[in-house]
Amino acid sequence: MRSKTDICGIGAVTAYGWGRESLWEGLASGVPCAHFTDGFGETPDLPGWVAHIAEGGKARDGSLHARALLAAAREAIEDAGSRGWTPGRRVGVISGGVREDLRTWDRLTELGEQLMYRREFIGMMPSTPIATLMSEFGFHGPSMATSAMCATGSAAVLTAKMWLDADMADDVVVVTTDLSATRPMVRNFVHCGVAITDVPPLEACRPFQEGTRGFTFSEAAVAVVLTQKKTDSYATLRGGAMTHEAHNAMALDPDSTTAIEAVTSALENAAAAPSDVRYLNAHGTGTKHCHRTESQILEAVFPGETEIYSIKPLTGHSQSGSALTEIATVCLAAERDLVPAPKPVADGHPRLMDGPSRPESGLTVKTSIGMGGYVAAVVLETV
Repeated sequence: MRSKTDICGIGAVTAYGWGRESLWEGLASGVPCAHFTDGFGETPDLPGWVAHIAEGGKARDGSLHARALLAAAREAIEDAGSRGWTPGRRVGVISGGVREDLRTWDRLTELGEQLMYRREFIGMMPSTPIATLMSEFGFHGPSMATSAMCATGSAAVLTAKMWLDADMADDVVVVTTDLSATRPMVRNFVHCGVAITDVPPLEACRPFQEGTRGFTFSEAAVAVVLTQKKTDSYATLRGGAMTHEAHNAMALDPDSTTAIEAVTSALENAAAAPSDVRYLNAHGTGTKHCHRTESQILEAVFPGETEIYSIKPLTGHSQSGSALTEIATVCLAAERDLVPAPKPVADGHPRLMDGPSRPESGLTVKTSIGMGGYVAAVVLETV
């Protein structure tokens, strides 16, 4: 018999600012976090829309990537402590990313044959901030890095739940980080036809609405604490599932059978019925392929009362940071008594939420789709 797995701590560093309160205030405002930034237009001399994490954090932590990762994790741990959580003997850490620290790697490339200072070089290894975190808090449970592209956050929390259910850890801190919004990265995503920099976010990213073109590129570092102890938790992670389309390195399979299976398997794993689900918190990138697949999921699996929404018009798309940002948002929405669904700006799917509203009873299913075919779904129960 599996024990109840709860999310009891949240930390966040996003383009809205440092701290989960900045994230929440930004979402509640309904104003996107992206800025018109020099150098991110079609050519280097033109500006474009992108959402960067601002400078901040503790200088001793190293690069901005390390500072953001550690700040989010520390905030989540402190938040969990304030909610009655006491770390067990075996606290595990799962870190998730794709190309999460491109700024530092770009510097290494620019140096050519010139050597970095040893401390700076060691600091850019993805293991270093996790080693710092484990040492700082005296955590000795299992630790690993994981990537499922844009589904990384969902894959990571499901892995954490498996650790807890298997008694491999007493508690797990999950942190996903992505600071990859460099000009070369953003420009290539624009070239692929999915990222949009030439118009403001609400014009570009219209998930499940007419006229949508794609997403605004963003950055984020988000952390959550999962436990099976009794705490003043935000939400219960009921269960979930993962599949892989095995179709194409970038394009989604026109036949959404495998994606639908991820959701139906997640409900089965969570011992939930489709009629129990009030909201589908979508991956919702605003691309045509994502629109097609998630609309098919909604219509094939859920009854008419289930509504769909995506926060990417506001937060942008932070690759490996996106899913955990959205899971954290579901948790905060329940606590703050507001689902921060963006107000539609064009005609859209009849079951698209019509802007922010007070949450109604029922489960939330969070879908995540990663480039290359990763599909994940998690089932969340909020109080």
